[in-house]
Amino acid sequence: MAHWTLDDIAWERFDAAKVDADLLAVVKTAALVEANAADYVVYLRNVFHDDAAFVAAAEQWGVEEKQHGAALGRWAELADPGFSFEQALADFRAGYSLDLETSTSVRGSRAGELIARQVVETGTSSFYSAIRDGADEPVLKAVAGRIASDEFFHYQLFARHFRRYQQRTRLSTWARLKIAFGRMQEAEDEELGYAFFAANVLQRDRQADFKAMNYGREYQRRALQLYRRPHIENAVRMVLRAADLKSSGWLYTVASQLLWRVISAKSASMARSG
Repeated sequence: MAHWTLDDIAWERFDAAKVDADLLAVVKTAALVEANAADYVVYLRNVFHDDAAFVAAAEQWGVEEKQHGAALGRWAELADPGFSFEQALADFRAGYSLDLETSTSVRGSRAGELIARQVVETGTSSFYSAIRDGADEPVLKAVAGRIASDEFFHYQLFARHFRRYQQRTRLSTWARLKIAFGRMQEAEDEELGYAFFAANVLQRDRQADFKAMNYGREYQRRALQLYRRPHIENAVRMVLRAADLKSSGWLYTVASQLLWRVISAKSASMARSG
């Protein structure tokens, strides 16, 4: 597909009056995670070291993810002139890193790794779709829409390579489901918490302590309120496809209803507790 650049964004349309403070904090966090894709490229290169076609695709994926971070970071600097994307990214990288020494997938197989990657892209596609649909600020809406589209194409990319590896590995239905739903449960990991801390706390207070509070929860409290039921339903369809299962029928109905109830209840609980 023809890819976009930062020059394709109409930055002059930015409207400071339509910036939401909670959404700004979420975008700052996302900018750091997206921009840090180079670590994931190293990990994937290690796991798929003898698969030149996949390594090339992963490297291009990393370039596009880095651009997502740059676009979100630029918007955040417009929305908050006191925010330094470069400094926040340096702080994030100083405090958080992946294990880049491993040469095997933490999912147990390459097919399993590609299921997990599809789940990640499901989450990001749904997340940026939710931002696009919920944002009032026109430039953020445009940026989020472009990123959501990219993330869906990335999902398809990993799906193509999964099918190739699944022909050899033949993961069982249970194994595929375990990996897919297990990866979904990892959404509240330390990475997002530390990114929120680096983007929103260290920028104001250089002496702040990451362990002083649950910053992952602070991120989730702001992010969960973005989702609407169609975003969740589409995400469940994508996860089921990632596990090589039917994206309709009783499993989809049960899973989508359950996930929407869980997210709605969690969002409401977090909103009440502040």
